[in-house]
Amino acid sequence: MSSAEPSTILQVQDLKVYFPITRGALFQHHVGDIKAVDGISFDVYRGETLGLVGESGCGKSTTGRGVLQLYKPTGGDVIFKGQSLIKSRPNEIRKLRQSMQMIFQDPYSSLNPRMTVGSIIGEPLEVFNLLPKAQRRERIQELLKRVGLNPYFINRYPHEFSGGQRQRIGVARALAVEPEFIICDEPISALDVSIQAQIINLLEELQAEMGLTYLFIAHDLSVVRHISDRVAVMYLGKLCELTDRAALYDNPMHPYTKALLSAVPIPDPDTEEQRQRILLEGDIPSPANPPSGCRFRTRCYMATDRCTEEEPEWRNVGDGSRAHWVACHHV
Repeated sequence: MSSAEPSTILQVQDLKVYFPITRGALFQHHVGDIKAVDGISFDVYRGETLGLVGESGCGKSTTGRGVLQLYKPTGGDVIFKGQSLIKSRPNEIRKLRQSMQMIFQDPYSSLNPRMTVGSIIGEPLEVFNLLPKAQRRERIQELLKRVGLNPYFINRYPHEFSGGQRQRIGVARALAVEPEFIICDEPISALDVSIQAQIINLLEELQAEMGLTYLFIAHDLSVVRHISDRVAVMYLGKLCELTDRAALYDNPMHPYTKALLSAVPIPDPDTEEQRQRILLEGDIPSPANPPSGCRFRTRCYMATDRCTEEEPEWRNVGDGSRAHWVACHHV
């Protein structure tokens, strides 16, 4: 990917996804909101893999579903290939959805157990009416072969496959409509370590062959380092830091990013022994009642009074050739 002027395929602008909290058995009263995603902005460049990392419950998966309009955003905008998804009508979003697909986290629950593999992979072809019925079987077998499965498994059911094989079926389903952009929502977290590498290699091969763009959601920083071109770090509904892979891992700027990276084991025992761990105290605050000012201040070793009173600005502190976005008063 050229670093001079990359082409932007997706723009996320001040995206908010809130879930209402209601009380009352008969008459429901709106008493608050769970601010799962609370005003985040980033771009995704054509042909790249943008990694989105953070602790469980920070809003990563909700971000992915909000981008695809599987959850209706509360505010902000999502612009895909120059078209606003928020302002588009349902039939216009449906047409765009052929170019945007998702690989789900759990291969055990994301496949319908009552449908054959052929029906699961062929369903998107039927929904978008892409191929005559006579040619669909051939296309499904071709997709199975492409993800490393026997094309004659077409009449089998999901329960006959292992976790890794099921995730390959999920990948084949996402590829069926020939998308340009795929959101990978923790696609390997439910798999054995030995199988994880196979799925990552498959995704990289498919990206090289088909020119795909990925938003790769994960909490494993080692995996994200391997597959991503740029990495965004998320905490409690907000982005903390966003830059290219080398800059993030070699020179993290946000205290939360530093703490996350200090927990990643290093294979060299001498380096590991000399390294200082940053241990975060306390639990993640509730997204229904987030802290004032900086979201991370309740667990941050650098927090000051300013962090309590003032929300840090999302700003670019990188040089001209390399953007490095961060939200911290102390950077």
